[in-house]
Formats: sequence, structure tokens, C-alpha cells
Amino acid sequence: MELAALQELATGLDHPEGITWGLDGRMYAGGEAGQVYAISLEGTVEEVTSTGGFLYGVTTDGDGAVYACDFGQGEVARIVPPGEVETYSTGTADHPLRVPNFSAFDDDGNLYVTDSGDWAADDGLVFRVEPGGATAVWSDAIPRFPNGCCLSADGRSLFAIESHARCVTRVPIGDDGSAGRPELIVELPGSQPDGIALADDGTLFVGCYRPDRVYRIEPGGAPEILFEDPDGVSLNQPTNVAFIGDGLDRLAIASLGGWSVVAADVGARGLPLRYPHR
Repeated sequence: MELAALQELATGLDHPEGITWGLDGRMYAGGEAGQVYAISLEGTVEEVTSTGGFLYGVTTDGDGAVYACDFGQGEVARIVPPGEVETYSTGTADHPLRVPNFSAFDDDGNLYVTDSGDWAADDGLVFRVEPGGATAVWSDAIPRFPNGCCLSADGRSLFAIESHARCVTRVPIGDDGSAGRPELIVELPGSQPDGIALADDGTLFVGCYRPDRVYRIEPGGAPEILFEDPDGVSLNQPTNVAFIGDGLDRLAIASLGGWSVVAADVGARGLPLRYPHR
């Protein structure tokens, strides 16, 4: 698609990385000084609060709370309306969170959290945080900088980006909740993939920190470059992608290297996220 299809949805944000769609009809994003932004479809930006850290991925629940992967604080913070900040998880005693990057809820309210680890060290982990905050290491089998993630339509798998491996991996979720053997879904050579969103027909959309690119990957198909911006103007280190709107019919893209979020009609509808109640 042409870059002209991208429309600026909101600007004045402090290097947003994580974005997600909330049940209140607003998009949520994080900033590099810990800001939590709520953004209307008309582009009105409200700074809800700040954790004082550096926010990566953000996720919301059915009660309007925001779960923010806070790299600066080494935790998953829970922001309770109207803006009270509390610690939800810091990992485990043996494995404290180092680079909490992105998270996704399952149907039972468990929160899967990627901890990317150190770049090129291949020491990343995936944690599972039960409702209430009890945390365990869920998988150490996708260690190559696990990053953006999302649940499959049936909730039986976790799709995750491995940025250092430059690929998308699927990890089955067993009947007992345990992690199964990872399966390579697609390789993305020559890029550094970051964020992922799933359409309701199984198509994957992947934002790449390098180069300034967004991929579309149909089920069983080869990666297709949906958008690419060699000048880094409309897309400036695009990271997380998320479907937004009441019909989840627009794809929003955050640019960590810039100050805005853009969106476009990409001819697909997003798979609805899980919004558990506490």
C-alpha cells in the first residue's frame, strides 16, 4: 500500500512504543518517561498518569486498568482508573523482570509477559502472571529477544516475535496451561521485527523497528511489505501495531523514533483482544 494511506491519528506523544485498544473506545499508548496516554479516534490525547519509568507494551483489562511493561522500573505496572499506579509483577525471585516488553491476556485472565533479556545474549523469557499477580516463568524456549505477542483466535497458542532471530514463533498452550514446543511460523530476514497484531482471518501484521516497515503475512503465505518508509517520516522506528475502532477495522502503528501514531484501513479486521475482569 502507498504511504499516503497512512493518516496521522495523534501527535505530541513522547516516543510511543506500545499501543492497544480499550473497551472505552480509546486507544492507549505509553511514553519514554512513563506516560500513559488515552487517545480518542478524533486524536484527542489525555495523559492519564506517569509511572516515572519507560513504557514498552501496554494492555487493558475489562475494568479499564492498563498493564504497562515498564522497562525503566523493571516491572509490569497496573494503572487503575483514574490513574493510580501499582506494581502488578516484578517477575520471580530467581528471575526478576529485566526488559518487560509486551503482554497479552488469555481467556482466564492470565497475562503472558515477554522479557526480552539482553540483545544478542539469547536469554529472554516468557512469564505468566495469574490473576492477582502470582508470577512464574512460563517458557525459556524462545530466548532470542522475545518481543511483541498475541493470543491465537482459539486461545490455545501464543504468537511471539523473536526480534534477534528475525522471526515469528508460535508456542502452544497446553490444557494444563504449560508451554508446548515452539514452532517457527515465518522468518523475516533483513529486518528487526517488534510488534504483532492478528486479524480475524488469521493474517499477521508485524511492525519492524528496522527498517521502517510493516509486514502483512497471510496464513501459510510469504511476508508481504505492506508499508515501508525509507525516509522515516510517516513511520519512524515503527514498533507495536494494533487494530482500533468499534469494528477493529483500522490498523494503528506506533513510532518509537517519533511523536505520533498513524492509522490506515488495511482491508482487514482485527481479532478481538481478551479483556478479563479482576
